[in-house]
Amino acid sequence: MLEQPARHNRRSSLTGLLLPLSDRCLVLPNVAVAELIGFQAGSPVLASPEWLLGWIDWRGQRLPLLSFESACGGQLQVGERARIVVLNALGSSPLRFVALLVQGIPRSCKLDSQLNYVDVPLAALEMAAVQVGEQVARVPDLPALEQLLVNAGVV
Repeated sequence: MLEQPARHNRRSSLTGLLLPLSDRCLVLPNVAVAELIGFQAGSPVLASPEWLLGWIDWRGQRLPLLSFESACGGQLQVGERARIVVLNALGSSPLRFVALLVQGIPRSCKLDSQLNYVDVPLAALEMAAVQVGEQVARVPDLPALEQLLVNAGVV
């Protein structure tokens, strides 16, 4: 009985991942990421938006590979440290996974309920900006990202 109040006073936290992009850093709970894989060029899609880099094969499935920066109106960049993060789909689309181009290896971080929000301009696919250690990270709107794929006729 005495332990219960101590549990309620404890800050809730979860493990997050900082995903390095070419022009920003995204932050997600680690449960949103299914796997980090090496970069592979996607098989092309005719008449597709610039942000859709094609299709990749992952564990016997075809996944759309996209550039978050390009989907937000930025420049597409594939650096020498490029990797692919396979995200678990969250929305109501038929997608189960989405492949996202990143520019390095994600770093683990602790996120607690006392996140400090940062007032910076946000792109259409960003929900918020938060301070994570010394870095400002953007919280992506994953359901909107999935909807972007649906609207583009990818699924």
